[in-house]
Amino acid sequence: MPACSFDYAIIRVVPSVERGEFVNAGVVVFSREKRYLGAQVELDRGRIQALAPTADLDAIEQHLEVFPLLARGGKDAGPLGELTQAERFHWMTAPRSTIIQVSPVHSGCSDDPAAELEQLMATMVRPPQ
Repeated sequence: MPACSFDYAIIRVVPSVERGEFVNAGVVVFSREKRYLGAQVELDRGRIQALAPTADLDAIEQHLEVFPLLARGGKDAGPLGELTQAERFHWMTAPRSTIIQVSPVHSGCSDDPAAELEQLMATMVRPPQ
């Protein structure tokens, strides 16, 4: 079976928007062909505190937790959870100028978008081992 395309974006925390510094905190992956939308987040509190010692880490974490909830969809995600996967992906990846931002959308090819989500978390979000 040929590889399927997928799109992804990196979820970033920009604790001081004026400075433009950010920490990667998650990934959202969408594959229309596989009918897959997934997101994972992991907040590295130490890295955020290094950039912004007074950042409200609990509030940031609460905002990040919305991404996996929206990816799963359904009533627990509120009105946005009722949108299609494509609509939810586009909502999550829309540009914004808040503390939580996303990278430009990138594309790839894979038969297993869930495995790509794990790989992107390992290479783009978690500190190098």
